[in-house]
Amino acid sequence: MTDDQTQDQRPTSCCISSSGNSSGPEKQLGSAVSPVDLSIGAITIAGGPSLMGTNKPEVQNDGEEPIRKSKVKPFKIAVTAVTNQEFEAFVSATGYVTEAETFGWSFVFWAQVPNSIGATQGVAGVEWWRRVDGANWREVNGPGTASQAWHPDHPVVHVSWNDARAYAAWAGGRLPTEAEWEHAARGGLGDVRFPWGDQEPNDTDFFPCNVWQGKFPDTNLALDGYITTAPAKSFEPNGYGLYNMVGNVWEWTSDPMSIKSLKKQAKVRMAGMKGYKLSKGGSFLCHPSYCYRYRIAARSGTSPDSTTTHIGFRVIWPETASS
Repeated sequence: MTDDQTQDQRPTSCCISSSGNSSGPEKQLGSAVSPVDLSIGAITIAGGPSLMGTNKPEVQNDGEEPIRKSKVKPFKIAVTAVTNQEFEAFVSATGYVTEAETFGWSFVFWAQVPNSIGATQGVAGVEWWRRVDGANWREVNGPGTASQAWHPDHPVVHVSWNDARAYAAWAGGRLPTEAEWEHAARGGLGDVRFPWGDQEPNDTDFFPCNVWQGKFPDTNLALDGYITTAPAKSFEPNGYGLYNMVGNVWEWTSDPMSIKSLKKQAKVRMAGMKGYKLSKGGSFLCHPSYCYRYRIAARSGTSPDSTTTHIGFRVIWPETASS
């Protein structure tokens, strides 16, 4: 994520800004493991037949379709995305330095950049994403913003795919595959659009998750109660007891971003996404008029070292982990 990859970088997704540095080797994971069993309290998800995708795609050339059957082994999954408090424990125990801290900057949504930061550089084509020097998981919106923007019970953000893998390994687990993530998100309901069923969130009276209400990117009415992230454990859980599987923050998966399609547009799109990693679930910035990706089948890809204010992650463990 270098300086010359900011202004000229055109994200492949309107949702997540990519640093563009996607072809380098994966970071090696450390050998340290938490002395505490962090799978305690996780939800056991039974294995067996599962569904992926949809026959009613909303975002073309994203690889949402068709709906297909898969088979997953039993696993345990965290009730929420990893929180700031949990990530802080990891950093304190290991001395880990995130990629945003190493590079010295990260992407912040324009409305959250304080005036004190001064002039910032935007991403070509999606100028609402601003490069902010000094933004990281502690200083969420830039230097001096921790006291207002950092909350222990909110999902950690400004974490790259590499950072997420490092935490998951320390926690004794790993990132979920797309199949595992969708299986967990469906909550036992089968072919549904959202973790609660098929009823659409709206801008008037139904707010089951933390997404945008209003006119993007200018006016967020925050009718769901949140301008940015909500606590990781907020809104109603799905049928498996999992919180915020859609909305709030995108969640990294272990899979590469791939689109299995013969369409020319999809092939061209994938050609520019070599090395990208898949994320699921959408975020507090999603809205049907802009980024209708807070559906279970929706997907997005970005470079593994990219970091923003709306990407987090969730950990899974083998089903045999002690409970």
